[in-house]
Amino acid sequence: MTGLLTFVNCWDVKWSTRVQDFFTYGKLLALVTIIITGIVQLSKGHTEHFTFEQDPAVPHVDITTIALSFYSGLFAYNGWNYLNFVIEELKEPHKNLPKAIFISCILVTVVYTLTIIAFHSTLSVGEVLGAEAVAVTFAERLYGWMAWIVPVFVAMSTFGGVNGILFTSSRLFYAGAEQKQMPEILAMIQINHLTPTPAVIFMCILSLVYLASKDIYALINYVGFATWLAIGLAVVCLPYLRWKQPDLPRPIKVNLIWPIIYILGSIFITVVPMFADPVGTGFGCLIILTGVPVYFIFI
Repeated sequence: MTGLLTFVNCWDVKWSTRVQDFFTYGKLLALVTIIITGIVQLSKGHTEHFTFEQDPAVPHVDITTIALSFYSGLFAYNGWNYLNFVIEELKEPHKNLPKAIFISCILVTVVYTLTIIAFHSTLSVGEVLGAEAVAVTFAERLYGWMAWIVPVFVAMSTFGGVNGILFTSSRLFYAGAEQKQMPEILAMIQINHLTPTPAVIFMCILSLVYLASKDIYALINYVGFATWLAIGLAVVCLPYLRWKQPDLPRPIKVNLIWPIIYILGSIFITVVPMFADPVGTGFGCLIILTGVPVYFIFI
């Protein structure tokens, strides 16, 4: 799947955006189906799992486990961040980027919350945590012989997700190479198809390396720590530059209260997990440090 999508992204940008549109619609159709099923279940009085009692299948919850849980939760919302990677290919970015982030964050929040509610109309907290694929378990419980449609939709969702990350993250490598922060070959464009082919292929290789791990939650924690540390440090630059260089042109400007809240949140979800999961955060630091020899050797 990764190889096929790498080919699509190397061949034509329009192909990759069409793939993304199609599979996004498929994902939303699956989620709407689950949400409607949940509404039907709730209307029949299936509210036994909506309680504040501690589920025996759930381990002890404290501030450290809450901080770690943010990595898995924020993983579902990280699309807003990927939008920034393709700003060079966006029409009227100063107008459309904030609008796209605003609309998508609201849409994802509403759909994600309603989907969780739908799951708990049938599954307990322990069953949700223990399921390898929650949507599939939900479908097997309620859809009978039609349960096969949900694994198909899950596969479509995964396919679209991989395509989106390949498309956007490759632009991050491309931009880094343009700024002389990564090997120059990643800034090259395929002359016939006008796609950043070396960057896309590099992203594919990196993805295949990550697949060597079978623990998806460990991967999310490793990459989550590295990602939110990097984003948090980037946002720290915003109030600093407002203070040091107040006259810089700012086509997109927000009230400083928002970056301050964001910085405090970033500190919480990067510092607390260091005590809760030192091994996971240690691997996250190692992922960041792998860039040091690349920089000194190739740049």
